[in-house]
Amino acid sequence: MKKIVVGILAHVDSGKTILSEAMLYHSGAISKLGRVDSKNSFLDTFSLERSRGITIFSKQALLKYKETDITLIDTPGHVDFSAETERTLQVLDYAILVISATDGVQSHTQTLWKLLAKYKVPCFIFVNKTDLDGADKDVVLYQLKSKLSDSCVDFTLPDDELNENIALCDDVLLEKYEEDSLGKQDVISAIKNRKVFPCMFGSALKLDGVDAFMDLINDYTEQPQYGSDFGAKVYKISEDKGQRLTMMKITGGTLKVKEILKSEKNINSEKVNQIRLYSGEKFTAVDEATAGTVCSVTGITFTNSGDGLGVEDNSSIPMLTPVLTYTVNVPDGTDAHTVLSDMRILEAEDPQLKVEWNERYSEIHVKLMGDIQLEVLQTLFADRFGINISFGKGSIIYKETIEEAVEGVGHFEPLRHYAEVHLLLKPGKRGSGLVFKTDCKEDVLDKNWQRLILTHLYEKTHIGVLTGSPITDMEIILKSGKAHPKHTEGGDFRQATYRAVRQGLRSAKSILLEPYYDFVLEIPNENVGRAMSDIQLMHGTFNPPELDGEMSVLTGSAPVSAMCDYAGTVRQYTRGVGKLSCTLKGYEPCHNAEEVIAEFDYNPDSDTDNTCDSVFCSKGAGYNVKWDEVKSHMHLPSILSTPKSEYAPTRSAGRMSNYADKNDLFALDKELMEIFEQTYGKIKHKNPNNCHFTFTEKTEKQNPKKMPKAPKYEGPEYLLVDGYNVIFSWDNLKKLADSSIDGARNALINILCNYQGYKRCEVIVVFDAYKVKGNHREIEKVNNITVVYTKEAETADMYIEKASLDLAKKHKVRVVTSDALEQVIILGNGALRVSSCEFQGEVKSAEENIRTIIENNH
Repeated sequence: MKKIVVGILAHVDSGKTILSEAMLYHSGAISKLGRVDSKNSFLDTFSLERSRGITIFSKQALLKYKETDITLIDTPGHVDFSAETERTLQVLDYAILVISATDGVQSHTQTLWKLLAKYKVPCFIFVNKTDLDGADKDVVLYQLKSKLSDSCVDFTLPDDELNENIALCDDVLLEKYEEDSLGKQDVISAIKNRKVFPCMFGSALKLDGVDAFMDLINDYTEQPQYGSDFGAKVYKISEDKGQRLTMMKITGGTLKVKEILKSEKNINSEKVNQIRLYSGEKFTAVDEATAGTVCSVTGITFTNSGDGLGVEDNSSIPMLTPVLTYTVNVPDGTDAHTVLSDMRILEAEDPQLKVEWNERYSEIHVKLMGDIQLEVLQTLFADRFGINISFGKGSIIYKETIEEAVEGVGHFEPLRHYAEVHLLLKPGKRGSGLVFKTDCKEDVLDKNWQRLILTHLYEKTHIGVLTGSPITDMEIILKSGKAHPKHTEGGDFRQATYRAVRQGLRSAKSILLEPYYDFVLEIPNENVGRAMSDIQLMHGTFNPPELDGEMSVLTGSAPVSAMCDYAGTVRQYTRGVGKLSCTLKGYEPCHNAEEVIAEFDYNPDSDTDNTCDSVFCSKGAGYNVKWDEVKSHMHLPSILSTPKSEYAPTRSAGRMSNYADKNDLFALDKELMEIFEQTYGKIKHKNPNNCHFTFTEKTEKQNPKKMPKAPKYEGPEYLLVDGYNVIFSWDNLKKLADSSIDGARNALINILCNYQGYKRCEVIVVFDAYKVKGNHREIEKVNNITVVYTKEAETADMYIEKASLDLAKKHKVRVVTSDALEQVIILGNGALRVSSCEFQGEVKSAEENIRTIIENNH
């Protein structure tokens, strides 16, 4: 029989556990169907799982169906436990993605799809609950193709039509189809290589379609090829009645009882005491496990989730990480270090449960995905250790990165010690995490020292200099270093490496990052205006609403700090009808960085545990050198003495959307200016307080070009204003909008009328009105300005883009908005952009001048 490992994944409440039960029952592995609502399902055995009706921990079951021996791994569906799901994907041969026919493809479904793509797991799709009212096969299939992959194929079609749809998924398949040589093995290979995603439909609760789905898995899967050398991937650490379990998949060779596991971490030569094959709560002990087997091993203490054993590599950094941190409240009479020790045990079982000891406040902090995970941890801690802990209010986990490449230098030279390290710190792509490399010649620094430095880079959570939050999205490259033939010890390079990272961060321009949610907000049509206003107040962005009968769907993204409690608000103002679904998008520049930095009140120069300074030696004694003076004392030349372009990061057009505030846009302008100067010559400022420039002409050798003529404008100057953007950017109007959005709109119109009377330009203020179904664009004159209300499906941004493109051909056009991407588009249209905050300064200046004129005339 072929042996495969299959994981089953879904958004919560899609019927994933019910499908697992149906598959076990249909194969004869269980004799009675369990149900989530009856609290007797075969795989949900934890008390909290049964009480809440959700899967919290991944568990496996063994079943045989026709010619296939299946290890089925059920994974959590709730977003709070998605890290548990991600760990399981490392050992899967195939996945089953369950979709609710009534809910369709949801936001967390798309997150799961991205995870499957990252780990290259082939996938079968089962559309469940097709028996319920509102289920529409065609609608769900359209969503699968449009939101997941166009290669999702309905395998219930007749053979000819099915083959035609399969052929459209890949050029090779199409060629074989046209030659009439497309065979079953071609389809099996296409599924294995993620070229085709088979879809089936049914009702797991009624066992409808389950037999056909299992036939599909039996007929269109194949066992992977394994090597003869031992390899294994650890995907989970668990506990059973006091015994530590290392759960792994054997990926090569054979593992036997009493065998020493091959790993650099197994320094004590730990042996396998027992090999267990679990199915639900029960297990069978075996003497050996062959390749393709998922088993649990006792007697091992050195392993962690993601470890590779034997010839297997360690796992990469997980895609999903916690975004909230909580303080652990230790009960009176309980030693905090005892609780910390117990927390470390749970951290080993769940690596995404980051446990930290805050020395400054003598507190335990834990990082989690959400409130439900918090409840589980509290219950689990009481059950396992008999201690009733509680938690303080959650706070956001911030991160830091840098804006441009910088050199970091660390020197550690107290008496009879010596090490110097030069690192290149480069900004990476958003979401790339930390990447450590070496690019140092061995005749400069021996290979063993280089390996040691990389080890020290990996072993520590490096923190930034703005708030003391972990750094991310950077490449840290070892470029140079120096050891002493007699006095250098391993610990010296640890000190020099840490100090080099900190010195580089202290020298760089750092950026504070915060987590963002991708959200899907479903609300009644009459609540769309309220929802859009809320999202703008939360500094979020959204796409035009999609109308679905009496409901509207808003999709977009917003900071976790602003949106994490919004679900309750939605239920309140929609009287329980509205629904908010959020998934972690990743980290982006913080929307209120100055406020957050001030609140942290972190002083990097006072953080002695993470010093930025170095230690040098003179006259037999070591002395401290401040971070900003290290480069004048260092013993090796700067790594940036080579052309800067070798180290400078490149920016692509796709990153324009990451410029979220004025400073980011100025950075973009700087890049454009450098390109401009290379073509037309150096620009000199006449006056730092205005925007006039003179040009230094290039010499003949520099291939001078003809100077561009300043554009000539016809007719009046135009000012286009994004109305709601301004309202939610000015504190006085934002406060007024909280009580009356109409009042805020009228107040802005009056302000603009006064401004126009003073400036004598044509003012057009644009307000979004596309939320009104069937609405036509409305344009009206209010005193001396034009007010535009957009039509259905037309945002203010869309109107302004079109207007600026048309008007800028003959007129000077300025656009007031703080939307970074919109500003870049406007710049490309030939218009000038002004941020909402800058425009507020102009308005205040105009009002003061008007007041002065009136006073002088009286």
